Amino acid sequence: MNIVDFKVAGPKLIELKSFADDRGFFVERYKRHAFEEIGLKENFVQDNFSRSAPGVLRGLHYQYDLPQGKLVTALRGRIFDVAVDIRAYSPTFGQYVSVELDGTKPSWFWIPAGFAHGFCVIGNESADVMYKVDNYYNSKGENGFVWNDSDISIEWPIQKPLLSSKDELLMTFSEYRKNPKF
Repeated sequence: MNIVDFKVAGPKLIELKSFADDRGFFVERYKRHAFEEIGLKENFVQDNFSRSAPGVLRGLHYQYDLPQGKLVTALRGRIFDVAVDIRAYSPTFGQYVSVELDGTKPSWFWIPAGFAHGFCVIGNESADVMYKVDNYYNSKGENGFVWNDSDISIEWPIQKPLLSSKDELLMTFSEYRKNPKF
């Protein structure tokens, strides 16, 4: 494994070793002790899976009641994945990190609790995204803010994404700043 850290403390890109030949490739996606050796000792309680069409953008979401850390991977297709630091005490509050996850290049993106998460599908292929979480989903303790908030200025690779009606109605980051949950 190759580990990439960011200027914003917490998130990590974990690039996995794969064994490829003309038939395809093999990779060990998750091995608990290998992740513990790099400092990720989370007890994952649930795996989530989504399939998204080209141009879909999901997020930016966070869960403040039963906060969740997420270990995200693309199994098929490509996504632009984003984590925004929403920890009010953090020196990087309001800053984000982004990575491209590609199903042909096995990797994980670790997003600890205290970050909002979102991704968009890039390219002309649907994307299958799986993520492990270290706490259960709680619909009453979730929220988010709009994907194109000018206070954060994420440089998304798409201009007119396909959004859910729920994501179209999310608050702004300045509204979150008035009453931060982390």
